[in-house]
Amino acid sequence: MGEVRVPAVRLRPPSWRDGRLIVGVVLVLLSIVIGARIVSAAGHTEPLYSAAADLPSGHQLRVGDLHVVAAHLAAGASGYLSARSPLPAGTVLMRPVGAGELVPTAALGPAAALVRRPVSVPVPAPLPAGLRAGAGVDLWSSAKENRAGTTSYASPVRIARAAEVYAIAAPGTGLAASGTGAVQVLLDEGELRAVLDALANEAKIALVPVPSLPLPHPGEDPAREPSAPEPSAPEPSAPEPSAGAAR
Repeated sequence: MGEVRVPAVRLRPPSWRDGRLIVGVVLVLLSIVIGARIVSAAGHTEPLYSAAADLPSGHQLRVGDLHVVAAHLAAGASGYLSARSPLPAGTVLMRPVGAGELVPTAALGPAAALVRRPVSVPVPAPLPAGLRAGAGVDLWSSAKENRAGTTSYASPVRIARAAEVYAIAAPGTGLAASGTGAVQVLLDEGELRAVLDALANEAKIALVPVPSLPLPHPGEDPAREPSAPEPSAPEPSAPEPSAGAAR
């Protein structure tokens, strides 16, 4: 039998016209571009304003009230006050903003839109612990009573619920008298009348801080008082031993 000869196949160098080479180059370039964009987006920060201290409702923002922070919020940064632009003129806070909190643009509005007004309430020293601007307090009033030449005070009643603290004057500072502090609270029209009536009639007014209670925004109803727990059913008593068991 004769030998079968297989023709040799010569390998040709790859050409730019080879479709597989073109696809491979395109994939490599796409991966480089996508990776560069991911790294760039991860390192991109937006300068935003955060509150340097607790700021109450009705406060007009100033540069000294704010810190500039670099935030990684991407598209969500549009909902907060940007440090790239000057502070908006003629606007105030419509709700309290805590220290270190980013200032939402939705929390700003014209001063005319505020429906609550600040009123100063004298508070004997020492001031309640935890009292600060933006905190919530209940106001209780004890009406003054004059009977037979003696002065007494009626049982206290609540005249304002979860009122927001606007400003605090420590005893002996500002308009506060020595030994007495003054606390400005934001009140709507109904509560404002009750507090002004109590002050005009020399009633005793006490401020009671409301811990861990979110402040009601304008137009919202204040938090309701928790209802009393239902009484639990009495546990069954153990049966008494019978006469036969005692023998």
